[in-house]
Amino acid sequence: MLYPLTFRPRLKFRPWGGRRLLELYGKPLGKETRIGESWEISDRAGDESIVANGPLKGRTLRWIMEHQGRKLLGTKPAKGDRFPWLCKILDAREDLSLQVHPPARIASKLKGEPKTEMWYVADANPHARLYVGLKRGVTRKIFERKSLNGTVADCFHRHSVRAGDAMFLPSGRVHAIGGGQVIFEIQQNSDTTYRVYDWNRVGQDGKPRELHLEPSLASIDFEDFEPELVGHQIRRVGDAQVRKLVRHRLFHIDHWTLGPGGAAEFSQGMRVVAVVDGDVMLRSTAGGTRLKAGRYCLIPDSLTGFQIRSRTGGQWLVVSPSRRPNSKR
Repeated sequence: MLYPLTFRPRLKFRPWGGRRLLELYGKPLGKETRIGESWEISDRAGDESIVANGPLKGRTLRWIMEHQGRKLLGTKPAKGDRFPWLCKILDAREDLSLQVHPPARIASKLKGEPKTEMWYVADANPHARLYVGLKRGVTRKIFERKSLNGTVADCFHRHSVRAGDAMFLPSGRVHAIGGGQVIFEIQQNSDTTYRVYDWNRVGQDGKPRELHLEPSLASIDFEDFEPELVGHQIRRVGDAQVRKLVRHRLFHIDHWTLGPGGAAEFSQGMRVVAVVDGDVMLRSTAGGTRLKAGRYCLIPDSLTGFQIRSRTGGQWLVVSPSRRPNSKR
């Protein structure tokens, strides 16, 4: 029987990273001073998540997909299919590169993969901002010219942000995370990124990091002007307050808030739960697990349902398929 699964984080050096994942969530960063990403749930080749709890401890998510894929997803995956999402926490001590991911219609032509994603701001300094979409009036010609003379950042629309803000990023939308914030990122299982500009930074080898101007220009949606942050519409579900963040064919994402002593009930269906604040207890007929801030948990479809309780209160994200695999809708 599958049960709520937690995984060991896979920590990634990034030149823009820092130490906040240790300070906020106790991630085992070691001596490396620039950890920018913690891959919490991953089924990427060479970066498969390893189960940290229960009878399957030490097994990989890849093994579960191959041997218990139907129980996990609710439908049998085709041979070679990967888990559909890549879930991370990012520590942006400095600005990330200005970048874009290729849309599905051209990704294969560029020998890349499409990537649609969402950012949830878990922590931010008073001056934190996101670079997302184009300023109104920017054309491909203007963008290309400024890319060549080092002023392309002028083309990017900017949002000041604080903890609790969220942004949806479909493939083709130019973007970058500004320094001074920690982000929970839910994305399509892809790792294709084209850098437009990287602030003249160097990598671990001491050389400037590679830029990808031609595939970037082919990927950018030049009609995508000044997108807004996700709204704050909230509904009440039992003891909890639920805020809708994303409705997309790749995933649905909601933000849940529970006060002290409250409980939230969930029906059957594969989901990812990511605790962004507080300390909660997740219980099911197949066992339970305590989840502190900064922990992700993968709920298999084979469970009939689960419950989240908290003595002190908590906030978490819930990621689910756009519909259950066996749904007749």
